[in-house]
Amino acid sequence: MKLIVGLGNPGKKYAKTRHNLGYMVIDRIAHELGITIDKKSFQGDYVLIKYLAQDVILLKPTTFMNLSGNAVGEVMRYYKIELTDLIVIYDEMALEPGVVRLRPGGGSGSHNGVQNIIDQLQSEQFKRIRLGIGKPPFTGVDYVLSKPSKEEQKLIDEAIQKAAEAVLAYLKHNFSYAMNNFN
Repeated sequence: MKLIVGLGNPGKKYAKTRHNLGYMVIDRIAHELGITIDKKSFQGDYVLIKYLAQDVILLKPTTFMNLSGNAVGEVMRYYKIELTDLIVIYDEMALEPGVVRLRPGGGSGSHNGVQNIIDQLQSEQFKRIRLGIGKPPFTGVDYVLSKPSKEEQKLIDEAIQKAAEAVLAYLKHNFSYAMNNFN
C-alpha cells in the first residue's frame, strides 16, 4: 500500500495560498484519475483506491500544517504502511516558483509540517516532492500564507501538474524513475 500525502491548511481562507501546494497536487492527482477525495478520518480527508493493481491512499491532513504528522502517523499505523511507501508533497521556499524536486529522504529544511512528520515517525527516511515558492521578501509565515502573484501562479500551476505526473510515474514504475524524469 502506498500513502501519498499533500500538506496544506484546511479551509477556504488558505485554499489558494503558497502553503497549500501539497493539497493542490493531491487534488490534481484525484482529478487526473477521475476520483473524489470523499472520506474524513485519521485527522484528514482521504480516499483509498486501487491503481495499477496496488492500494493507494491520497491524504490531505486537516490538522493544520504544523501537526501534519498526527494524521500521517495515524494512517500509517492503521494500514501498517512502511516508510518506504510514503511520499510527502509540500511547498519549499529554497526553490524558485515552478521548480519541482523529488528526494528519497532528508531533513525538514525548517518546514514545520515536515518536521512534525519526522517527529511523529521518528525518521527522515521517507520520499518527498517539493514545489518551489521562492524566498520570501517579508516574514516567512506571512509569505507562505499569502497568494502568489499571477506570474508566479502560472509557474506554480505547471509545477503542480508536473508533481502529479511524477506521483503517477512513481506508482507506475518506481521512485528512481520518477526522480530521473521529473527532477
